[in-house]
Amino acid sequence: MSEIKVPAMGESITEGTVSRWMVKEGDTVNQGDVLLELETDKVNIEISAEESGVLEKIIRQEGETVEIGETIGTLSAGSGGGSGAPASEAAAAEEKKAATPAPEAPTPPAPVAAAPESSDSGKTASPSARKLARERGIELDQVQSKDPIGRVYQDDVKSHSNQAPAPAAPPASKAPAAPSAPAAGSSTYTKPVERQRMSRRRATIAKRLVEAQQTAAMLTTFNEVDMTAIMDVRKRRKDKFKEKHEINLGFMSFFTKAVVGALKKFPTINAEIDGEDVVLKKYYDIGIAVSAKEGLVVPVVRDADRLGFAEIEKSIADLASKARSNTLALSDLQGGTFTITNGGTFGSLLSTPILNTPQVGILGMHKIQLRPVAIDAERMENRPMMYIALSYDHRIIDGSEAVRFLVTVKELLEDPESLLIEG
Repeated sequence: MSEIKVPAMGESITEGTVSRWMVKEGDTVNQGDVLLELETDKVNIEISAEESGVLEKIIRQEGETVEIGETIGTLSAGSGGGSGAPASEAAAAEEKKAATPAPEAPTPPAPVAAAPESSDSGKTASPSARKLARERGIELDQVQSKDPIGRVYQDDVKSHSNQAPAPAAPPASKAPAAPSAPAAGSSTYTKPVERQRMSRRRATIAKRLVEAQQTAAMLTTFNEVDMTAIMDVRKRRKDKFKEKHEINLGFMSFFTKAVVGALKKFPTINAEIDGEDVVLKKYYDIGIAVSAKEGLVVPVVRDADRLGFAEIEKSIADLASKARSNTLALSDLQGGTFTITNGGTFGSLLSTPILNTPQVGILGMHKIQLRPVAIDAERMENRPMMYIALSYDHRIIDGSEAVRFLVTVKELLEDPESLLIEG
Protein backbone atom coordinates (compact mmCIF):
# COMPACT_ATOMS: atom_id res chain seq x y z
CA MET A 1 0.00 0.00 0.00
CA SER A 2 1.30 3.47 -0.90
CA GLU A 3 0.38 6.92 0.37
CA ILE A 4 -0.90 9.73 -1.82
CA LYS A 5 0.88 12.86 -0.66
CA VAL A 6 0.62 16.55 -1.51
CA PRO A 7 3.67 17.28 -3.70
CA ALA A 8 6.02 20.24 -3.30
CA MET A 9 4.73 23.08 -5.49
CA GLY A 10 7.28 25.87 -5.24
CA GLU A 11 8.95 27.89 -2.53
CA SER A 12 6.06 30.32 -2.03
CA ILE A 13 3.30 27.68 -1.74
CA THR A 14 2.90 25.79 1.53
CA GLU A 15 -0.69 24.58 1.32
CA GLY A 16 -3.65 24.04 -0.98
CA THR A 17 -7.29 23.02 -1.05
CA VAL A 18 -8.65 19.71 -2.32
CA SER A 19 -10.80 20.96 -5.18
CA ARG A 20 -12.23 17.63 -6.36
CA TRP A 21 -11.51 13.91 -6.36
CA MET A 22 -11.73 12.36 -9.83
CA VAL A 23 -12.06 8.81 -8.47
CA LYS A 24 -13.94 7.11 -5.63
CA GLU A 25 -12.81 4.69 -2.93
CA GLY A 26 -12.57 1.22 -4.45
CA ASP A 27 -11.93 2.48 -7.99
CA THR A 28 -9.15 0.82 -9.95
CA VAL A 29 -6.62 3.28 -11.42
CA ASN A 30 -3.66 3.00 -13.73
CA GLN A 31 -0.32 4.72 -13.32
CA GLY A 32 -0.63 8.30 -14.59
CA ASP A 33 -4.42 8.55 -14.06
CA VAL A 34 -5.52 11.83 -12.47
CA LEU A 35 -6.66 11.19 -8.88
CA LEU A 36 -7.61 14.68 -7.74
CA GLU A 37 -7.30 18.37 -8.46
CA LEU A 38 -5.59 20.61 -5.91
CA GLU A 39 -6.28 24.35 -5.85
CA THR A 40 -3.59 26.79 -4.71
CA ASP A 41 -3.48 30.56 -4.66
CA LYS A 42 -1.48 30.52 -7.90
CA VAL A 43 -2.47 27.54 -10.05
CA ASN A 44 -4.62 24.41 -10.02
CA ILE A 45 -2.60 21.17 -10.02
CA GLU A 46 -3.71 17.69 -11.01
CA ILE A 47 -2.19 14.90 -8.85
CA SER A 48 -1.74 11.62 -10.71
CA ALA A 49 -1.30 8.04 -9.52
CA GLU A 50 2.38 7.06 -9.28
CA GLU A 51 1.48 3.39 -9.69
CA SER A 52 -1.45 1.22 -10.69
CA GLY A 53 -3.79 -0.16 -8.06
CA VAL A 54 -7.01 0.48 -6.16
CA LEU A 55 -7.88 3.65 -4.28
CA GLU A 56 -8.27 2.25 -0.77
CA LYS A 57 -9.11 5.36 1.21
CA ILE A 58 -9.70 9.09 0.78
CA ILE A 59 -8.34 10.79 3.89
CA ARG A 60 -8.87 14.47 3.04
CA GLN A 61 -12.20 15.44 1.48
CA GLU A 62 -13.08 18.09 -1.07
CA GLY A 63 -12.86 21.61 0.35
CA GLU A 64 -10.30 20.69 3.03
CA THR A 65 -7.01 22.59 3.33
CA VAL A 66 -3.90 20.40 3.11
CA GLU A 67 -0.19 21.07 3.55
CA ILE A 68 2.80 20.08 1.46
CA GLY A 69 3.82 16.49 2.21
CA GLU A 70 0.54 15.60 3.93
CA THR A 71 -1.04 12.20 3.20
CA ILE A 72 -4.45 12.69 1.60
CA GLY A 73 -5.25 9.12 0.53
CA THR A 74 -3.93 5.57 0.17
CA LEU A 75 -3.51 3.37 -2.88
CA SER A 76 -3.06 -0.40 -2.84
CA ALA A 77 -0.39 -1.66 -5.21
CA GLY A 78 -1.43 -3.89 -8.09
CA SER A 79 -2.07 -3.91 -11.80
CA GLY A 80 -4.69 -1.44 -12.95
CA GLY A 81 -7.69 -2.43 -14.99
CA GLY A 82 -8.17 -5.86 -13.30
CA SER A 83 -11.05 -7.11 -11.25
CA GLY A 84 -9.21 -6.64 -8.01
CA ALA A 85 -9.96 -10.22 -6.81
CA PRO A 86 -7.10 -12.68 -6.14
CA ALA A 87 -6.74 -15.55 -8.61
CA SER A 88 -7.43 -18.19 -5.95
CA GLU A 89 -10.70 -16.53 -4.96
CA ALA A 90 -11.76 -16.31 -8.60
CA ALA A 91 -11.00 -20.02 -9.12
CA ALA A 92 -12.94 -21.02 -6.00
CA ALA A 93 -15.91 -18.97 -7.15
CA GLU A 94 -15.80 -20.71 -10.55
CA GLU A 95 -15.74 -24.21 -8.93
CA LYS A 96 -18.68 -23.33 -6.70
CA LYS A 97 -20.60 -22.07 -9.69
CA ALA A 98 -19.94 -25.31 -11.60
CA ALA A 99 -21.12 -27.49 -8.67
CA THR A 100 -24.38 -25.61 -8.19
CA PRO A 101 -27.36 -26.72 -10.32
CA ALA A 102 -28.36 -24.11 -12.78
CA PRO A 103 -31.68 -22.51 -11.82
CA GLU A 104 -34.56 -22.29 -14.26
CA ALA A 105 -33.82 -19.45 -16.61
CA PRO A 106 -36.03 -16.47 -15.84
CA THR A 107 -37.80 -14.50 -18.51
CA PRO A 108 -35.20 -12.10 -19.89
CA PRO A 109 -35.89 -8.44 -19.15
CA ALA A 110 -36.47 -5.93 -21.90
CA PRO A 111 -33.19 -4.74 -23.38
CA VAL A 112 -31.85 -1.48 -22.01
CA ALA A 113 -30.00 0.86 -24.33
CA ALA A 114 -26.37 1.21 -23.28
CA ALA A 115 -24.76 4.63 -23.03
CA PRO A 116 -22.90 5.43 -26.24
CA GLU A 117 -19.15 5.48 -26.20
CA SER A 118 -17.79 9.00 -25.95
CA SER A 119 -15.70 10.35 -28.76
CA ASP A 120 -12.53 11.99 -27.50
CA SER A 121 -12.84 14.59 -30.31
CA GLY A 122 -10.32 17.29 -31.01
CA LYS A 123 -11.91 19.75 -28.62
CA THR A 124 -9.64 21.24 -25.95
CA ALA A 125 -10.56 19.79 -22.55
CA SER A 126 -8.97 19.04 -19.19
CA PRO A 127 -8.04 15.40 -18.46
CA SER A 128 -10.73 15.18 -15.80
CA ALA A 129 -13.37 16.48 -18.25
CA ARG A 130 -12.39 13.87 -20.86
CA LYS A 131 -12.53 11.08 -18.24
CA LEU A 132 -15.99 12.10 -17.05
CA ALA A 133 -17.28 12.45 -20.62
CA ARG A 134 -16.11 8.93 -21.46
CA GLU A 135 -17.74 7.53 -18.31
CA ARG A 136 -21.09 9.16 -19.12
CA GLY A 137 -20.97 8.55 -22.88
CA ILE A 138 -21.04 12.26 -23.73
CA GLU A 139 -19.62 13.72 -26.94
CA LEU A 140 -17.26 16.57 -26.02
CA ASP A 141 -18.24 18.44 -29.18
CA GLN A 142 -21.77 18.73 -27.75
CA VAL A 143 -20.64 20.21 -24.41
CA GLN A 144 -21.07 23.96 -24.00
CA SER A 145 -17.95 25.52 -22.40
CA LYS A 146 -18.07 28.53 -20.10
CA ASP A 147 -14.37 29.20 -20.64
CA PRO A 148 -13.58 32.27 -22.82
CA ILE A 149 -11.27 30.24 -25.08
CA GLY A 150 -13.56 27.22 -25.27
CA ARG A 151 -11.64 24.78 -23.01
CA VAL A 152 -14.02 22.20 -21.51
CA TYR A 153 -13.80 21.51 -17.76
CA GLN A 154 -15.41 18.84 -15.58
CA ASP A 155 -18.17 21.23 -14.44
CA ASP A 156 -19.14 21.83 -18.09
CA VAL A 157 -19.57 18.07 -18.61
CA LYS A 158 -21.63 17.79 -15.41
CA SER A 159 -23.86 20.69 -16.51
CA HIS A 160 -24.38 19.07 -19.91
CA SER A 161 -25.25 15.76 -18.25
CA ASN A 162 -27.73 17.43 -15.90
CA GLN A 163 -29.51 19.04 -18.85
CA ALA A 164 -30.45 15.61 -20.28
CA PRO A 165 -34.25 14.98 -20.16
CA ALA A 166 -35.26 13.15 -17.00
CA PRO A 167 -37.68 10.16 -17.10
CA ALA A 168 -41.32 10.93 -16.45
CA ALA A 169 -42.20 10.68 -12.78
CA PRO A 170 -45.01 8.31 -11.72
CA PRO A 171 -48.29 9.98 -10.79
CA ALA A 172 -48.29 11.04 -7.19
CA SER A 173 -51.14 11.53 -4.77
CA LYS A 174 -52.50 15.01 -4.72
CA ALA A 175 -50.48 17.16 -2.35
CA PRO A 176 -52.04 19.94 -0.32
CA ALA A 177 -51.86 23.36 -1.95
CA ALA A 178 -48.75 25.34 -1.12
CA PRO A 179 -49.32 28.36 1.09
CA SER A 180 -49.47 31.63 -0.76
CA ALA A 181 -46.40 33.87 -0.66
CA PRO A 182 -46.44 36.43 2.11
CA ALA A 183 -47.50 39.92 1.15
CA ALA A 184 -44.86 42.48 0.27
CA GLY A 185 -43.49 44.13 3.38
CA SER A 186 -44.29 41.13 5.57
CA SER A 187 -41.64 40.42 8.21
CA THR A 188 -41.63 36.72 7.25
CA TYR A 189 -40.59 37.38 3.62
CA THR A 190 -37.05 36.21 2.84
CA LYS A 191 -35.35 37.81 -0.16
CA PRO A 192 -33.48 35.39 -2.44
CA VAL A 193 -29.72 35.20 -2.13
CA GLU A 194 -27.03 32.91 -3.48
CA ARG A 195 -24.06 31.97 -1.33
CA GLN A 196 -20.86 30.97 -3.14
CA ARG A 197 -17.67 29.75 -1.55
CA MET A 198 -14.73 32.01 -2.35
CA SER A 199 -12.10 30.18 -4.39
CA ARG A 200 -8.73 29.72 -2.77
CA ARG A 201 -7.11 32.02 -5.31
CA ARG A 202 -9.68 34.77 -4.73
CA ALA A 203 -9.35 34.39 -0.95
CA THR A 204 -5.56 34.64 -1.21
CA ILE A 205 -5.77 37.68 -3.48
CA ALA A 206 -8.08 39.35 -0.96
CA LYS A 207 -5.75 38.53 1.91
CA ARG A 208 -2.64 39.81 0.15
CA LEU A 209 -4.26 43.04 -1.01
CA VAL A 210 -5.34 43.82 2.55
CA GLU A 211 -1.86 42.91 3.84
CA ALA A 212 -0.28 45.22 1.24
CA GLN A 213 -2.38 48.14 2.42
CA GLN A 214 -1.75 47.37 6.08
CA THR A 215 2.02 46.75 5.91
CA ALA A 216 3.26 49.14 3.23
CA ALA A 217 3.26 52.94 3.39
CA MET A 218 1.56 53.01 0.01
CA LEU A 219 1.24 56.21 -1.96
CA THR A 220 0.30 56.91 -5.60
CA THR A 221 1.53 59.60 -7.97
CA PHE A 222 0.06 60.36 -11.40
CA ASN A 223 1.08 61.75 -14.77
CA GLU A 224 -0.20 61.59 -18.33
CA VAL A 225 1.38 60.48 -21.57
CA ASP A 226 0.82 61.83 -25.06
CA MET A 227 0.55 58.60 -27.06
CA THR A 228 0.78 60.32 -30.48
CA ALA A 229 4.35 59.20 -31.24
CA ILE A 230 3.79 55.56 -30.22
CA MET A 231 0.57 55.34 -32.21
CA ASP A 232 2.36 56.81 -35.22
CA VAL A 233 5.19 54.25 -34.95
CA ARG A 234 2.72 51.41 -34.65
CA LYS A 235 0.72 52.65 -37.63
CA ARG A 236 3.83 52.88 -39.82
CA ARG A 237 5.57 49.72 -38.68
CA LYS A 238 2.87 47.25 -37.56
CA ASP A 239 2.50 45.42 -40.89
CA LYS A 240 6.23 44.87 -41.46
CA PHE A 241 6.66 44.02 -37.77
CA LYS A 242 4.00 41.30 -37.93
CA GLU A 243 5.30 40.00 -41.24
CA LYS A 244 8.80 39.64 -39.82
CA HIS A 245 8.05 38.47 -36.28
CA GLU A 246 4.57 36.88 -36.63
CA ILE A 247 3.25 38.86 -33.68
CA ASN A 248 1.39 42.16 -33.35
CA LEU A 249 3.23 45.26 -32.18
CA GLY A 250 1.22 46.24 -29.09
CA PHE A 251 1.56 48.88 -26.41
CA MET A 252 2.92 46.56 -23.70
CA SER A 253 6.37 46.22 -25.28
CA PHE A 254 6.77 50.02 -25.28
CA PHE A 255 5.69 50.27 -21.64
CA THR A 256 7.90 47.36 -20.57
CA LYS A 257 10.90 48.94 -22.26
CA ALA A 258 10.13 52.34 -20.72
CA VAL A 259 9.74 50.82 -17.23
CA VAL A 260 13.07 48.99 -17.50
CA GLY A 261 14.79 52.21 -18.60
CA ALA A 262 13.32 54.12 -15.64
CA LEU A 263 14.17 51.32 -13.16
CA LYS A 264 17.81 51.51 -14.21
CA LYS A 265 17.83 55.22 -13.30
CA PHE A 266 15.96 54.66 -10.00
CA PRO A 267 17.10 51.25 -8.66
CA THR A 268 15.29 51.57 -5.32
CA ILE A 269 11.99 51.08 -7.15
CA ASN A 270 13.31 47.71 -8.34
CA ALA A 271 13.92 46.53 -4.77
CA GLU A 272 12.17 44.94 -1.80
CA ILE A 273 12.34 45.25 1.97
CA ASP A 274 13.75 42.32 3.97
CA GLY A 275 13.54 43.14 7.67
CA GLU A 276 15.74 46.20 8.07
CA ASP A 277 17.56 45.60 4.77
CA VAL A 278 16.78 46.92 1.31
CA VAL A 279 17.45 44.28 -1.37
CA LEU A 280 18.36 46.02 -4.64
CA LYS A 281 17.76 43.69 -7.57
CA LYS A 282 20.15 43.91 -10.50
CA TYR A 283 17.81 42.12 -12.89
CA TYR A 284 14.47 43.09 -14.42
CA ASP A 285 11.73 40.47 -14.21
CA ILE A 286 8.57 42.40 -15.04
CA GLY A 287 5.18 41.07 -13.92
CA ILE A 288 2.26 41.67 -16.29
CA ALA A 289 -1.13 41.52 -14.55
CA VAL A 290 -3.65 39.38 -16.45
CA SER A 291 -7.32 38.90 -15.64
CA ALA A 292 -8.03 35.15 -15.74
CA LYS A 293 -11.14 33.06 -15.08
CA GLU A 294 -10.47 32.63 -11.36
CA GLY A 295 -9.03 36.07 -10.65
CA LEU A 296 -6.02 38.24 -11.28
CA VAL A 297 -2.66 36.55 -11.89
CA VAL A 298 0.72 38.15 -12.55
CA PRO A 299 2.94 36.04 -14.83
CA VAL A 300 6.50 37.30 -15.22
CA VAL A 301 8.50 38.31 -18.29
CA ARG A 302 12.04 37.25 -17.36
CA ASP A 303 15.10 39.44 -18.05
CA ALA A 304 13.01 42.01 -19.89
CA ASP A 305 16.06 44.27 -20.28
CA ARG A 306 17.64 41.67 -22.59
CA LEU A 307 14.59 41.23 -24.82
CA GLY A 308 13.64 43.04 -28.00
CA PHE A 309 10.15 44.33 -28.77
CA ALA A 310 9.11 41.15 -30.60
CA GLU A 311 10.43 38.89 -27.82
CA ILE A 312 8.50 40.88 -25.21
CA GLU A 313 5.28 40.78 -27.25
CA LYS A 314 5.60 37.01 -27.79
CA SER A 315 6.34 36.37 -24.13
CA ILE A 316 3.34 38.42 -22.98
CA ALA A 317 1.02 36.76 -25.52
CA ASP A 318 2.16 33.29 -24.44
CA LEU A 319 1.72 34.04 -20.73
CA ALA A 320 -1.72 35.63 -21.27
CA SER A 321 -2.86 32.57 -23.24
CA LYS A 322 -1.67 30.24 -20.47
CA ALA A 323 -3.41 32.36 -17.83
CA ARG A 324 -6.77 32.22 -19.62
CA SER A 325 -6.53 28.47 -20.19
CA ASN A 326 -5.38 27.85 -16.59
CA THR A 327 -2.13 26.22 -17.74
CA LEU A 328 0.38 28.56 -16.11
CA ALA A 329 3.26 26.79 -14.38
CA LEU A 330 4.48 27.90 -10.97
CA SER A 331 7.72 29.06 -12.58
CA ASP A 332 5.68 31.50 -14.71
CA LEU A 333 4.39 33.23 -11.58
CA GLN A 334 7.27 33.24 -9.12
CA GLY A 335 9.56 36.19 -8.57
CA GLY A 336 9.06 39.48 -10.34
CA THR A 337 10.73 42.77 -9.44
CA PHE A 338 8.11 45.26 -10.67
CA THR A 339 4.54 44.97 -12.02
CA ILE A 340 2.58 46.63 -14.82
CA THR A 341 -1.22 46.47 -14.80
CA ASN A 342 -3.44 47.73 -17.61
CA GLY A 343 -6.90 48.71 -16.44
CA GLY A 344 -7.38 50.53 -19.72
CA THR A 345 -8.33 47.27 -21.42
CA PHE A 346 -11.56 47.39 -19.36
CA GLY A 347 -12.13 51.12 -19.93
CA SER A 348 -10.59 52.47 -16.72
CA LEU A 349 -9.65 56.14 -17.06
CA LEU A 350 -7.83 56.49 -13.73
CA SER A 351 -7.05 54.21 -10.77
CA THR A 352 -4.64 53.63 -7.90
CA PRO A 353 -3.12 50.15 -8.28
CA ILE A 354 -2.24 48.18 -5.13
CA LEU A 355 1.30 46.89 -4.64
CA ASN A 356 2.11 43.31 -5.55
CA THR A 357 4.13 42.65 -2.39
CA PRO A 358 7.01 42.19 -1.69
CA GLN A 359 7.57 44.49 -4.68
CA VAL A 360 7.66 48.20 -3.85
CA GLY A 361 6.35 49.61 -7.12
CA ILE A 362 3.54 49.03 -9.63
CA LEU A 363 2.65 51.00 -12.75
CA GLY A 364 -0.98 51.41 -13.79
CA MET A 365 -1.90 52.01 -17.43
CA HIS A 366 -5.29 53.38 -18.41
CA LYS A 367 -7.60 54.07 -21.33
CA ILE A 368 -6.30 56.14 -24.25
CA GLN A 369 -8.68 59.06 -24.72
CA LEU A 370 -8.67 62.05 -27.05
CA ARG A 371 -8.30 65.24 -25.02
CA PRO A 372 -7.54 68.86 -25.97
CA VAL A 373 -3.90 69.63 -25.27
CA ALA A 374 -2.12 73.01 -25.36
CA ILE A 375 0.68 72.72 -27.93
CA ASP A 376 1.92 76.24 -27.25
CA ALA A 377 0.50 79.57 -26.07
CA GLU A 378 -1.70 79.86 -29.15
CA ARG A 379 -2.53 76.32 -30.36
CA MET A 380 -4.71 73.52 -29.05
CA GLU A 381 -4.90 70.01 -30.49
CA ASN A 382 -6.85 66.86 -29.72
CA ARG A 383 -4.26 64.28 -28.69
CA PRO A 384 -4.54 60.59 -27.65
CA MET A 385 -3.72 60.86 -23.94
CA MET A 386 -3.27 58.21 -21.24
CA TYR A 387 -3.14 58.71 -17.49
CA ILE A 388 -0.46 56.61 -15.80
CA ALA A 389 -0.14 55.91 -12.07
CA LEU A 390 2.75 54.73 -9.92
CA SER A 391 1.91 53.22 -6.54
CA TYR A 392 5.00 52.84 -4.37
CA ASP A 393 6.15 51.97 -0.86
CA HIS A 394 7.02 55.26 0.81
CA ARG A 395 9.12 53.44 3.43
CA ILE A 396 12.07 53.25 1.03
CA ILE A 397 10.99 55.42 -1.93
CA ASP A 398 10.84 59.18 -1.52
CA GLY A 399 8.09 61.14 -3.22
CA SER A 400 10.54 63.06 -5.41
CA GLU A 401 12.10 59.79 -6.59
CA ALA A 402 8.68 58.36 -7.46
CA VAL A 403 7.70 61.50 -9.38
CA ARG A 404 10.98 61.53 -11.35
CA PHE A 405 10.58 57.82 -12.13
CA LEU A 406 7.13 58.45 -13.58
CA VAL A 407 8.38 61.47 -15.54
CA THR A 408 11.14 59.28 -17.02
CA VAL A 409 8.56 56.69 -18.10
CA LYS A 410 6.52 59.49 -19.69
CA GLU A 411 9.51 60.95 -21.56
CA LEU A 412 10.61 57.56 -22.91
CA LEU A 413 7.10 56.78 -24.14
CA GLU A 414 6.71 60.15 -25.83
CA ASP A 415 10.03 59.60 -27.63
CA PRO A 416 9.75 55.88 -28.52
CA GLU A 417 12.90 55.90 -30.70
CA SER A 418 14.88 56.48 -27.49
CA LEU A 419 13.72 53.07 -26.26
CA LEU A 420 15.85 51.45 -28.96
CA ILE A 421 19.07 52.87 -27.51
CA GLU A 422 18.10 53.09 -23.82
CA GLY A 423 20.20 51.13 -21.35
